[in-house]
Amino acid sequence: MYLPHISGITNHIRLYKRYFEEQGHEVFLITFGSTQYDDDEPNVVRNLAVPVGNTGWSYGPAFNKETRELIPTLDIVHTHHPFQSGSYLLSHMKKVKAPLVFTNHTRHDLYADSYARAIPYTLRHRWNSRYLSYFTAQCNLVIAPSTGIADWLTEYAHCSSAKVIPNGIDLSAFQGPFEGTDDISNTGTTKVNRASLNVSEEDTLLCYVGRVSHEKNIAYLLSEFASLTKACSLSSSAVRLLVVGDGTEMAYTRDFAKRHSLEEHIILAGPKDYSEIPQYVALCDAFITGSVSEVHPLVVIEALASGLPVIAVASPGISDTVEHGRSGLLAGSPEPQALVHEAEKIVHDAALRKKLSEGASKRAQHYCMTNTAGQLLDTYKQLLAT
Repeated sequence: MYLPHISGITNHIRLYKRYFEEQGHEVFLITFGSTQYDDDEPNVVRNLAVPVGNTGWSYGPAFNKETRELIPTLDIVHTHHPFQSGSYLLSHMKKVKAPLVFTNHTRHDLYADSYARAIPYTLRHRWNSRYLSYFTAQCNLVIAPSTGIADWLTEYAHCSSAKVIPNGIDLSAFQGPFEGTDDISNTGTTKVNRASLNVSEEDTLLCYVGRVSHEKNIAYLLSEFASLTKACSLSSSAVRLLVVGDGTEMAYTRDFAKRHSLEEHIILAGPKDYSEIPQYVALCDAFITGSVSEVHPLVVIEALASGLPVIAVASPGISDTVEHGRSGLLAGSPEPQALVHEAEKIVHDAALRKKLSEGASKRAQHYCMTNTAGQLLDTYKQLLAT
């Protein structure tokens, strides 16, 4: 997947490509999807493919001639997905001397549970594990964005040599201040601020940014938020949830809000251009997610950069990014009332919220893109020198 689909990985690759180009390097991005999309950046090579529902993924049967001719000219080949694009690459890499690098961005076991449930559990995980073990063994370098994912690769894919290089973002884009923005997704022009979202300054506004889909544990997040609103019902101010994004569970989300009479509490902003995201996040008091499938979630880093405490479930990727009690609050497991217990502290304790906000901003400095992309560039140079 790549643009026009918006995702953390899309933004990650787009930012890194731009950074490397600014350093004087030539970067080609090979992807699948519509060949009619008008890219606003150089050297994007699109292979014809058909969309897989509304997941954002596209499937194509093979690389086109342009891609096949391009691959042998490259100094470094870096794949971000082991199955379609990664598997196609392997047959071409036998004729290429360039090192093959793979970054594992996904908990493939949890995604298989979401998207391949028709295949028996034991069979799908046995195949998944064996293929990842085989694929990583073909690579000159495997990168894990967090220590937790490096450990998972060792256990699940028998790959014990992964190098940990965190994902990074452009911190400056999330460090305002913002006084409201034109919402170009609406008919007409309106200023996006709390008033335009029917949120008062006294309300506690939580936000979720990302795919509204099964693997993000959306049903659990909504259930916990419904419980949180009940727990805070006697408070003088309301608790609201801003959802920025779209996905396969959007209809479920709308139906949930209606069934639980939470239409005024759950604000569905829909998908937004990446440039708009910082200004929506800046309106909020904390970021909340129920996902346990993260590898090194960029939306969480973006929330930290915005000074938002993160309320989440302790899991690989999340626990590597958020320090419990310093930059956010982590529930031990995705059990009923677990997120509610942590979120109530944010809602009721202004001093704690301020402390965690300061800690979030400080923690975000670890993920400055010039640092993380610089580490990756140094790693490329080391590979080429061997």
